[in-house]
Amino acid sequence: MILVTGAAGKTGRAILRALAGSGEPTRALIRRSEQSSGVKALGAREAVVGDLRKRESLGRAIDGVRVVYLICPNVSPDEVEIGRSIIGACRQAGVERVVYHSVLHPQIEAMPHHWSKLRVEELLLASNLDFTILQPAAYMQNVLAQRRSIVEEGVYPVPYAASTRLGMIDLADVAEVAARVLTEQGHERATYELASDEVLTQSEVAEHLSRVLARPVRVEEVLREEWEAQARLRGVPDFSINCLLAMFRYYERCGFWGNGRVLAALLGRPAVAFGTFAREALSAEM
Repeated sequence: MILVTGAAGKTGRAILRALAGSGEPTRALIRRSEQSSGVKALGAREAVVGDLRKRESLGRAIDGVRVVYLICPNVSPDEVEIGRSIIGACRQAGVERVVYHSVLHPQIEAMPHHWSKLRVEELLLASNLDFTILQPAAYMQNVLAQRRSIVEEGVYPVPYAASTRLGMIDLADVAEVAARVLTEQGHERATYELASDEVLTQSEVAEHLSRVLARPVRVEEVLREEWEAQARLRGVPDFSINCLLAMFRYYERCGFWGNGRVLAALLGRPAVAFGTFAREALSAEM
């Protein structure tokens, strides 16, 4: 049995989908009972409602599990404590291996949520558990958060300079690698950087979108003060807002990308290019 935590989220759903044809039974840890039917439709054999922050939830979720795929809540102030709790629970329950969904370049202290993931990686190194760490770059799917604006208004809004350079990857590629790592031998105590050799400015992203939609799409640089005000209206917690603002500042100052060789080797093919992703994702609007 493979346990996938955070299974109802964007990443968790992709992992379940990728595991569906593997023949390995999966258990989905979800936060709300109404999410059960959705994760089972994606291939989960079982769904368990629980909270990674509560030890009793972990006990129920981990019982009888061989491997845990650990996805922590997005931009969580509790990531280190969650990591410590689940590592302890895995050791107590005799879980064979933990696959941790970390992030590309977790050693960047200027991005606090990255730094927290590095601390969890450190806990795994000291745990005596078998583990694999996946460090994915930013998802191409994040661009689709602005889908309505892109398609209806021809505007791609970003909270950093249009010249900001990012190397994005397709979440489906990450999920394919995760499924292999979860079901194959030979990945124990490995740390895999999942990145792409394709590095694009936000203006170049807009150019790809323009070609796919066959109509102009322009970048709009959103003032971070405006982004913050909208985030607060949506009820985004202060910790998340502060982490994301720090991330935006870092992206603009330094860019964010890695090397694509490891991802391509694990896939056995080149990573999906942004133009290909955009064409498939926006085909209904073409």
